[in-house]
Amino acid sequence: MRFRCSLCGSSCDAAANVWRCHCGAPLVLDFPAKLDVEAARRAPRGIWRWAGALPPIAEAHRVTLGEGDTPLVAATWAGTPVHFKLEYAGPTGSFKDRGVAVLASWVQSQGVARVTEDSSGNAGASLASYCARAGIRCDLYAPEGASAGKLLQARASGARVTTVPGPREGVARAAQDAAAGGCYASHNWSPFFVEGVKTYAFELWDQLGGRAPDAVVVPCGFGSLVLGAWAGFRALAEAGAADRMPRIIAVQAANCAPVAAAFRDRLDGVPGVVSKGTMAEGIACPRPVRGPQVMQALWESKGEAVEVSEDEIGAACRDLARLGFFVEPSGAAAAAGLRRMMERGAWPAGQTAVVLLSGSGLKTPDRITALLADSGTAKGSPDG
Repeated sequence: MRFRCSLCGSSCDAAANVWRCHCGAPLVLDFPAKLDVEAARRAPRGIWRWAGALPPIAEAHRVTLGEGDTPLVAATWAGTPVHFKLEYAGPTGSFKDRGVAVLASWVQSQGVARVTEDSSGNAGASLASYCARAGIRCDLYAPEGASAGKLLQARASGARVTTVPGPREGVARAAQDAAAGGCYASHNWSPFFVEGVKTYAFELWDQLGGRAPDAVVVPCGFGSLVLGAWAGFRALAEAGAADRMPRIIAVQAANCAPVAAAFRDRLDGVPGVVSKGTMAEGIACPRPVRGPQVMQALWESKGEAVEVSEDEIGAACRDLARLGFFVEPSGAAAAAGLRRMMERGAWPAGQTAVVLLSGSGLKTPDRITALLADSGTAKGSPDG
């Protein structure tokens, strides 16, 4: 395998202590990939049944907690039939398990004993769990205001957690400085992470009977779900299994919406914004490092970037729970975005929409308690 720069095109052998190009841009992976969908359908469930399309990591080094093959559930949302992909049913409660499983497997294959990561919560909790499984020490740097539940999960798995005050970019710099030539296992920078995330696209195709949906609606922070859909459905098309690319709809919190701003201005990159703070902490990313790739995915899929208010996110979080889907605000943002498109008449009738619900509500009990209190339903009914 080789790393190739997404900007200048230079390449080098993949190595555990290399996390970006010398020019400062993020890397992509070059490796021989062959997606055999029929073989995958016969293989045991999980992301590794798609191994032909994943980085070539020996089975002995694969670190797994049984991730993948999350449920796809039909429901009605804003009066319209949709499908919800329940990524919060992953082993550690979020979609991050897909990418972390591949990233941790690569790290283990390289004999790395310690990794450093920065995360607002879910990715750090996931990496800590997979490192515990692999016997790798994990140092996690997190924003000072990260959800206590996510940090508790990381600590319980044995990670050393350091909280950093100030903006999200400062947390990343602290982790990069701490890694200092070691293994900076950043889910935002590592191309191995995106390779794992794309497996949800393969599953959607399989769960829908061998066809692509008309649209995939995802919460968007750094953009790995956007890139996962783009890479996964392109691989399906190249394998002759899918005849089209679904529209990719990226949903952001209005208080931190750099991708939506770039889309509105019809840009090919993402200049970045100043975050105003949002309950959807998992998608509060002022400057996505793979911005040009995210925009390319949206333009080429004829997709869209939508921003939703805090009130819309909160309402979606409560309404999803009433349907049985208990998700954190970051995941509810995707459903809020689809509702906004439907209400403004921007959603074609009869289209198959898949909404990805990315993280469990159990990760953010304080925020959901506040939402219920605001709606007057904080206390249960007398009969429980």
